[in-house]
Amino acid sequence: MKSTELLVLDDFYTYLKNERRYSPNTLLSYQRDLVQFAEYCEQQDIASWSGVNPNSVRLFAASLYRKGLTGKSIQRKLSAVRGFFRYLQREKWLDSNPADGVAAPKSAKKLPNTLDVDQVNALLKTPPEAQSLIEVRDWAMMELLYSSGLRLAELIRLDLKDLDLQQGLVKVLGKGSKTRLLPVGTKAKEALLHWLNLRHQWSKEEIQAVFLSQRGSRLAARSVQARLANKGKMSDVTGSLHPHRLRHSFASHLLESSGDIRAVQELLGHSNISTTQVYTHLDFQHLASVYENAHPRAKKS
Repeated sequence: MKSTELLVLDDFYTYLKNERRYSPNTLLSYQRDLVQFAEYCEQQDIASWSGVNPNSVRLFAASLYRKGLTGKSIQRKLSAVRGFFRYLQREKWLDSNPADGVAAPKSAKKLPNTLDVDQVNALLKTPPEAQSLIEVRDWAMMELLYSSGLRLAELIRLDLKDLDLQQGLVKVLGKGSKTRLLPVGTKAKEALLHWLNLRHQWSKEEIQAVFLSQRGSRLAARSVQARLANKGKMSDVTGSLHPHRLRHSFASHLLESSGDIRAVQELLGHSNISTTQVYTHLDFQHLASVYENAHPRAKKS
């Protein structure tokens, strides 16, 4: 790549700084990505920007993928390249943008991190009947998260009127302001009744939230996350414990037992079944493990 061609990069950075008002961190990111692209072009004996074609950009993306970069990281680099060539078009140095239409390879969908049934049972096995009020509340929260697959936002938004423990139901307000009615399991019902019988010690009349802080206010999301993280550290749980991990475990275990993906979709409040289908991968992993350990022709000698 000729030095005069590389100087055009400096012009582009000046444009991003002065006209687009990009932050220093964003500028550094563009510089790193475009220097990497320029080095790739040199390795491919591309002497000028006009010598770059769509196939060159596709091969650049493929080289990044072989190095182990995720689809998201590659897409960011392609965005920088696309923006640079758009600038060259604007300045009338090029007629077309070779990066247009070049997409990053899709990354494999990351599977949710779940607990197995034994880990959940161990986590929730001891009702804190003689322990502190905060532990009684935390026990009720964890039981409900796992029993009904609630999101964190749905949990902290719950009001007393949303619980019908006589019928074993909870009404939640989910994404898109959609409500759904969910069953509450026996263990969760027991934990909630225990908490509600003691809740008055912290409650204020005007606060109708199910879960309260020690000051009597509605419990904040950060507080729930901190309490579960602390509980995870004190237990035998591998990795961090957070509300969504209990929701993932709820979905995985239910699908594993029932095989009814439509029911799991409804319970989770997913508008698109493709979101729920990630749990079928987890279910297959479980079945594959059972097969390998049980089938006489699959076992390793």
